[in-house]
Amino acid sequence: MLITFEGIDGCGKSTQIKLLQKSLEEEGFNPKIFREPGGTKVSEEIRSLLLSSENTIDPITEALLFSSARSKLISEVVKPSLDKGDIVILDRFYDSTIAYQGYGRKSMSLSDLHKLNMIASHGLVPDITFYLKISIEQSEQRRKNLTKDRMENSGNDFYSKVITGFDDLSRQEKRFVVINALNSIEDISKKIKKKVMVTLGKV
Repeated sequence: MLITFEGIDGCGKSTQIKLLQKSLEEEGFNPKIFREPGGTKVSEEIRSLLLSSENTIDPITEALLFSSARSKLISEVVKPSLDKGDIVILDRFYDSTIAYQGYGRKSMSLSDLHKLNMIASHGLVPDITFYLKISIEQSEQRRKNLTKDRMENSGNDFYSKVITGFDDLSRQEKRFVVINALNSIEDISKKIKKKVMVTLGKV
């Protein structure tokens, strides 16, 4: 099973992924957790390039770099894990490319980005995508004392478009589970665990 988490920074993805990992381990599973971009040596190096505030990267190059990091992660780590029957949880996947590089950057047409995503993901489609929905203002409040990377310095107009992208995807893709990220950590965790257990046939 492939589970992905999406949403803008500050929505609580990392927290909920850790809680889901713990819940699955308590049920006897051994989930594999990876972040995008990242998860392999090459992908982590690309991540450093993409997030460094010292770099200026044009939108098309940005989209291609994210896709290159994804392809490396999927081919080397994710697909082999899924082939063994493991549960894989990704902190971001290609929906972020549509939201950030498509709606936010307008790097290329959404149609071309969808094609690029299918190539870079080696045809993988998530079984469940949890979209933790939060506003720009709420995100900024949660992250007000943290240093911003290159992506996070893109401005509110950019992030408004990104949120629109995620919202549109959540209406288009049945695999999306939209969660109000302002609910309590415990309530969100329970909802996520229940959905995963039902999908696994454990409830």
